[in-house]
Amino acid sequence: MSLEKLLSMASRLFFLGAFVLLGLAVIERIANAAGYTILRLYQGGRLLEFAAVLLVFVITMQQREIKQELKSRRPLGS
Repeated sequence: MSLEKLLSMASRLFFLGAFVLLGLAVIERIANAAGYTILRLYQGGRLLEFAAVLLVFVITMQQREIKQELKSRRPLGS
């Protein structure tokens, strides 16, 4: 498996994980407003922090892919 495929798969996985954490944070916040809790380990705000960290990694990996794509398109004289 090439590095590009591995990074692409990791990027997609992190993106999906970030949205799952976002969904859990919203559900937890709604449950907290009703007086219940779903997740005892982490609060909704902490889940949002984890989602933001995953999205930062996704952005970084996407920028790396864009940089390599632009570098491969550059003419030889430049």
